[in-house]
Amino acid sequence: MLREDDPHFERFGEIYFSTVYPGVIKGWHIHKKMTLNYAVIMGAIKLVLYDDRQGSPTNNEVQELVVGEDNYSLVTIPPLVWNGFKGIGTKTAIVANCSTLPHDPDEILRKDPFDPSIPYDWALKHR
Repeated sequence: MLREDDPHFERFGEIYFSTVYPGVIKGWHIHKKMTLNYAVIMGAIKLVLYDDRQGSPTNNEVQELVVGEDNYSLVTIPPLVWNGFKGIGTKTAIVANCSTLPHDPDEILRKDPFDPSIPYDWALKHR
């Protein structure tokens, strides 16, 4: 998942696992100081990022990624980028996060998954 000699490795804070059932949404949240390093070790999720940082080159952009067993990757999310995920497929997904800081409830902000300030629709899209 992540090695200390990887060029994108910052530091180790903690590693934890989160489960999400198919169709369930966990989001939105943002960390003030912590960098997240997500990998989905079982199942699949739709991971969505929204950047509302003033002056950022990706300000007001939404990025949607499908991550899981069929598309294994490490996704690094910097501080102050909103993120959330939805379980997809037919089985429970397990998301591993190797964060740069230990959990601190005062360091995280949350929004409802359907908060209109983030321009994203969690509905399934057929392409």
